[in-house]
Amino acid sequence: MKKSESITAISKAMVQFQKEVKQPFKDADNPFFKSKYVPLESVVEAITDIAPKHGLSFMQWALNDENGRVGVATLLTHESGEYIEFDPVFMKADKETAQGAGALITYLKRYTLSAIFGITSDQDDDGNSASGNQQVKTSQQDNYKPVTQKQVGLIRVKAKEFAKLRNQDEPAVFKALNISDVTKISQDMASKTIKTLESWIAKANEKK
Repeated sequence: MKKSESITAISKAMVQFQKEVKQPFKDADNPFFKSKYVPLESVVEAITDIAPKHGLSFMQWALNDENGRVGVATLLTHESGEYIEFDPVFMKADKETAQGAGALITYLKRYTLSAIFGITSDQDDDGNSASGNQQVKTSQQDNYKPVTQKQVGLIRVKAKEFAKLRNQDEPAVFKALNISDVTKISQDMASKTIKTLESWIAKANEKK
């Protein structure tokens, strides 16, 4: 990884970005694992909705190595001139065709952008068990405040509204949110969940 001599400004900008970013809805199908994921365009949209106002931007480019693997490198920049250039991620395409390389490049772009900006673009492999474990850990934190009944009700109402807009059932919405039991989350997580659902609903209404 390469970076500018100072990354103070870019680090502060990333903190602000993380406070405001809204996680995009996982609405693309992975036929191999029968799960949902966020397509590249939705990952980029989630980033570009917030990043520019904090002076953040990114560039990505494809390359290959001596072993015939396809790679993608990512450069994160700040308006101050600071930058972080991340090492390229290489993988072997399933099919050695233009289409195979293109699909892999798209995947690597989505993978690296999600990792850098903190976008949850893939469904958690452990499903409900993982989110349950996270909720237990959260409850043990010193500053933990349990979700209020008002928050629970609001989340359920908004989840139902979004499910109706997308012609999906409510469990699918909670699965995308990585929440197995809404009554066991923290107030902070509930607030973020409400904001995420509001963002999803707004975008779904825009597409109607």
